[in-house]
Amino acid sequence: MRARIYKPARNAMTSGTARTRNWVLEFAPAAPREVDPLMGWTSSRDTQSQVRLRFHSKEAALEYAREHGIDAEVLEPHERRPNIRPRGYGENFAHERRAPWTH
Repeated sequence: MRARIYKPARNAMTSGTARTRNWVLEFAPAAPREVDPLMGWTSSRDTQSQVRLRFHSKEAALEYAREHGIDAEVLEPHERRPNIRPRGYGENFAHERRAPWTH
């Protein structure tokens, strides 16, 4: 059984990082997807591809994989550099602002 362990990226539509702190163990598909001729849905006989396990650390995910005999590949995350502004969003509406705020 092959799996990959990774840290999910944040959603591109938001600036939050809510579901990006945990590590995920996800199984690789063992069978190809098939198209149902009647309804047109895609399906697979592989139920392991539906399983996603979340762990608080990479070490915990690796330990779980080792205990259960799972051949896991670790994908290291690309760390995002922080975007810290000097005074933040509230500065746009400060009354002591020297220059007028425009778009």
